Formats: sequence, C-alpha cells, structure tokens
Amino acid sequence: MHKSRLGALVVDCQSDDQADQARFWVAALGTQPESQEIQVNSKYIRLNGAPSEAQVLLQKVEHPSGVLSAIETDDIDAEVKRLEAAGASVVEWMEKWVVMEAQSKHRFCVIEPIRSDLEKMANVWK
Repeated sequence: MHKSRLGALVVDCQSDDQADQARFWVAALGTQPESQEIQVNSKYIRLNGAPSEAQVLLQKVEHPSGVLSAIETDDIDAEVKRLEAAGASVVEWMEKWVVMEAQSKHRFCVIEPIRSDLEKMANVWK
C-alpha cells in the first residue's frame, strides 16, 4: 500500500530573465517566492502558496515553455508501476524522480513527498 497526490505544477520558463517570470507568476497567483529575494540565475524558484495547494515551481529551461505536473508519493517504485498499469510509460529515471508520459503524450514527474501532510491528505493505493 502506498500514497500519492498531485504535488506540484512545474512551470517551464524559456527566458533569459527568470526574475521577470517569477514576478509575473507571483502577481498572477497571489503568492510569494520561497525566499524574499527572487533568486536570479537559479534553475528553480519555488512559490509559497497555501499548504493545502500543490506547490508551484518555476524552472528555467532551454526548450519551449510549458507546464508539467508532479505527483508526490511515499513509494516512487510502486507509484510508477501503478501509473504504468494505467497506461503511462517511463521516459527517464532520474536520481530522485521519474519522468513519465501519459498516453496523451503529456509528460509528468513522480517525486518524493514535498509537503508534510502527505500521510493524512493523499490517495491510498493497494
């Protein structure tokens, strides 16, 4: 038995000005960056939202901009097997997460827990 839920939305930003992208998403979502200073030249900027909401991460990328979802789980291997049984396929095993692709060709990641209430608030799978 393991648990999982939507953990994050990763906004891929193909931009030379990551701080400008962060300012836009902060204004759009009514949130704040994780640190008071927007980290210029950082690959990731985490935006702080309500604890019950999926986290939003801005990721600086070289490929076209887009949005990916990340499913957080307490058992990555079991979650990958569950999602493969549902029709997804593994694209790449990374050091700490797995990139997968749905039948619709949408890519998403399976990641370790990023919020402290996973135990109480996630779906339970047998």
